[in-house]
Amino acid sequence: MRKLATLLSTIEKENDIKKIAPEDYRRLAKEIRVRLVKSISRTGGHLASNLGVVELTMALHLICDLPKDKIIWDVGHQSYTHKLLTGRKEGFEDLRSYGGMSGFPKRKESQCDAFDTGHSSTSISAGLGYLRARDLKHEDYTVISVIGDGSLTGGMAYEALNNASNLKTNFIVVLNDNHMSISENVGGMSRYLANLRTADIYTGLKKGVTNALQQVPVMGDRMIEHIRKTKSSIKQLMVPGMFFEDMGITYLGPIPGHNLPMLCKALKESLKSSLMKSCIFDQNNAHKRQCYGNIHVLCRWCKPKHTCYIGYSNENYG
Repeated sequence: MRKLATLLSTIEKENDIKKIAPEDYRRLAKEIRVRLVKSISRTGGHLASNLGVVELTMALHLICDLPKDKIIWDVGHQSYTHKLLTGRKEGFEDLRSYGGMSGFPKRKESQCDAFDTGHSSTSISAGLGYLRARDLKHEDYTVISVIGDGSLTGGMAYEALNNASNLKTNFIVVLNDNHMSISENVGGMSRYLANLRTADIYTGLKKGVTNALQQVPVMGDRMIEHIRKTKSSIKQLMVPGMFFEDMGITYLGPIPGHNLPMLCKALKESLKSSLMKSCIFDQNNAHKRQCYGNIHVLCRWCKPKHTCYIGYSNENYG
């Protein structure tokens, strides 16, 4: 009996994922996870970190035009799905072996690997370098840096965020907060991110109020508009710290880290303006069988300033 072709087998190069029908995305995510488990159990490698970013990586590949656009992975150990989606399936046979495929992004392997990584806290700085080069050369492409909550505690990441707040060009940062690191995260940023995880109440309340007011005839839309104008003050009460907002980077979220449609919606929203700086906060629990996660997008328009909040749900996607 002839074996049916898998969706993953149809992806031979970058951007092939865009040929797959949206109704098959769940199946593709499952096939990717099965392939990762089979390969890593034989060759060794980083399992949990890659299982946790499958939908996020799919979303990045769906909205980006690779290799023109640049995806920069912090540390890079979570780039296995990225390698699968850029036509390097065969490389997993000798992953992390001498002469074989690297367990980290390598420019010599693929034009889709924008930055050779292996160390933490570097992706935002590298993204800023790409942005500067792009603008000096008058080129047009998107730069997205992906960083974890552990890496965000590094000093280089803070310096880069500080510089990013002064940009007058588009920049997207994905903060993948999966609660995991080599050892327990400590310090003020770790506590701040823990507080951000409780911010779901704000988004849930906002969505509920909006839905209720939409049912009010005539006055409902007008009341929603008035609430939008004062939502910054409301948000300050509901969301602790507002660290990113205070740096001039607008905050969107939270968004489930395994909900592919919402991830794509958030990323597309962050690309709407050429004068917007964005940071996406992705929270996922890769070590749990049912993975619930959040993404928060931070954006800043130089003029006019506008913030858009993506709705939240606890749907398990994938």
